[in-house]
Amino acid sequence: MTGSDLPPRSRVVAQALAEAGVRGEVVLLPDSARTAAEAATALGCQVGQIANSLLFWCDGQALLVLTSGRHRVDTAALARRLGRSSIERATPEQVRESTGMAIGGVAPLGHPSPVETVVDETLAEFTVVWAAGGTPHTVFPTTFDELVRVTGGAVHAVTA
Repeated sequence: MTGSDLPPRSRVVAQALAEAGVRGEVVLLPDSARTAAEAATALGCQVGQIANSLLFWCDGQALLVLTSGRHRVDTAALARRLGRSSIERATPEQVRESTGMAIGGVAPLGHPSPVETVVDETLAEFTVVWAAGGTPHTVFPTTFDELVRVTGGAVHAVTA
C-alpha cells in the first residue's frame, strides 16, 4: 500500500515515521484494531506485542503512555515513579486536541506538537511490537528501542 492510499491521519504518521528513519510502514487492516485484542487477532501476534497508546492528563498536560496490551496502567504507581501528583485518563476532547487523533487509533508520533511519553518496559520482551498508525484501522511494526528513540519516551514500569 502506498502512502496515498492511507487515511489522512495515517499519512501524517507515515511521514513522521519516514522522517524518523523508521523502516516499518503503516498497514491498513480490514478490521478494527481499536483494542489490543482486536489488533493482535488481526495481526496474528500476542496481545503483549501491541503497544497501546493511552493518553492521560498529568499536572495540567498530556502524558502519552505506550503500554503492552497485556496489562493495564496503574496510574497511582506511575505517578509515584514520575514524581507527579496524579495521572488521570484524558477526555476524548483532550486526546484529539493533544494528538490530532481519536481514541483507538492514537499513534506514538505524528502529533501537532510533542507529547511527553512513557514507554512500558515490558515491551522490550518482544522482537517486534505493533503500534497504532493514526486510525483504529492502521498499525505499524517497530521495535522497543526504535519506539523509545522516535518518541523520546522515558522507560518505566507502568504497573504496580
